[in-house]
Amino acid sequence: MNVKIIKEGKEKKYKLIKSWSDVTLEKWLKLITHKTKLKSKEAEETIAALSNIPKKLINQLGIQDISVILKRIGELQAKQNTNLKRIIEVEGNEYGFHPKLDDITLGEYADIETLIKNGIEDSLPQLMAILYRPIVEKKNKIYIIEAYDGNIDIRAETFKKMKAEQVQSALVFFWIGVNELFKILPSSLRERTQEILKQ
Repeated sequence: MNVKIIKEGKEKKYKLIKSWSDVTLEKWLKLITHKTKLKSKEAEETIAALSNIPKKLINQLGIQDISVILKRIGELQAKQNTNLKRIIEVEGNEYGFHPKLDDITLGEYADIETLIKNGIEDSLPQLMAILYRPIVEKKNKIYIIEAYDGNIDIRAETFKKMKAEQVQSALVFFWIGVNELFKILPSSLRERTQEILKQ
């Protein structure tokens, strides 16, 4: 979307994101970070991150103009695709979402738990690097991902280029899956314990 700004009698066009899929994880993290600041600073940083309008010019815009731009950004975010993308492409490489969350390993779970405990906002690229891994084999919609070895730093750096809407849908899907797992885990553990005791 183009934004026309008239300053000192001259009209200039600037670009605003066309859809929420234009927002990367890296940009989204900046937006999340600015939520704790003053509303004026949050507005300035949001528009600066999602357009090519210089900050100096943003500060010279009227409140109504800022409101129109922020409303448009809000509309784009509301239209985002919230369906989980099981297979994504980042910088030319294909990655698959963990195909079966109830088969998550203790190492994966421990690392996820640590990342969440340390502050999920600061750990989103690392969390995505655990949940999405390189596909080693694929046929139609079925795929196998690389085994988890805990070495996620390079992939986490790459995932800063991942689309924010992919991250948001993955987080929702993961959260629902983990909550369901916690509901069945105690009864499953009781059943397994009883089986062991019978043997």
